[in-house]
Amino acid sequence: MTPEDLAWLERFRRYLGTERRCSPHTVVSYLRDLGSLVSHCERAGVRRWADLDTAQVRTFAARIHAAGLSPRSVQRHLSAVRSFYDFLLREARAAQPGESGGIADLRNNPAHGVRAPKAARRLPETLDADQMARLLGIAEDSTAALRDRAIMELLYSSGLRLAEITGLDVDHLDLRDRTVRVLGKGRKERTVPVGRTAVGVLTRWLAQRGQWARPDERALFVGRSGRRLGRRMIEKRVGYWARRQGLPQHVYPHLFRHSFASHLLESGAELRGVQELLGHADISTTQIY
Repeated sequence: MTPEDLAWLERFRRYLGTERRCSPHTVVSYLRDLGSLVSHCERAGVRRWADLDTAQVRTFAARIHAAGLSPRSVQRHLSAVRSFYDFLLREARAAQPGESGGIADLRNNPAHGVRAPKAARRLPETLDADQMARLLGIAEDSTAALRDRAIMELLYSSGLRLAEITGLDVDHLDLRDRTVRVLGKGRKERTVPVGRTAVGVLTRWLAQRGQWARPDERALFVGRSGRRLGRRMIEKRVGYWARRQGLPQHVYPHLFRHSFASHLLESGAELRGVQELLGHADISTTQIY
C-alpha cells in the first residue's frame, strides 16, 4: 500500500475515537482487523484503497477463514472493512478537489454484500433417558420437592419453554383430558398432551398447592410467598436438583425441551408432529434435532 493510503488508517483511528466515541478496545480491534486487510492487499498487489474490489474482499474473507478464523471472526473483519470504506467514501465526498488523495476514485464500498461463511449450527444438548430418569426420580418428601418434580415432569412430558411454564394458570391444565394449553412465541396458543406420569405428579401437587397459593392466585406453580413462581427461581430449582441427583453437566429448563424432542424422534415420531408439539413456526427449527 502507498504511504498516502496507509495514512487513512490513522485518520480512521482518530475518527473512531473522537466522532464515533468507540472504546479503546474497539478501536484496537478495528485496526487489527484492518491490518489483516493491508497484509492481504500487499500479497495481492493492491496498492490503493480505490483499487480494492468486491471480488478481492471475498478472497480476503475466504483466506482468513481458511487460515482458521471462525465465521464470527470473519464477520467481524468484514464489519471493520465496511466501516472503514464508509468512512473513506464520506471523506472523499466531503473533500475539496485535490484533497482526497488516493481515495478520489472511490465510488462504492467493496465490502457491501460480502458475507462471512455460515457458522455450523450447534446441536442442542440433551439428557439421555437414564439421566432424565435419575433427575426426575426425586422423593416427594416436601411441598417444595413435589412442586419441583411436577414442574420438571411437565417440562419434559410436554416440551414446554420456560416462559410457557411460568405463564401457566391452573385452568390451563386439563388432567382428565391429559392436555395443557400454553401460550407460545408470538402469543400463539397450542394444546399439547401431558404424559401419564406427569398427570399423576400434577394431581398430587394440585392437592397441596392450596397450602401455599393465595386465594386470588391463578398460577399453576407458586412459591412460598403464595405468588407465581418466576423464571429465575425455576432455573435455580432445576440446577439444585441436578446437582443433588448427581448429574455432572449443567442442567437448565430448556434442556428438558431439547430432550423431549430428541427422545420423540428417536422413538420414531414424525418430524412434522414434533414441530407442532414444540410450537415451531418453521420446520427447519425442528430439523436440528
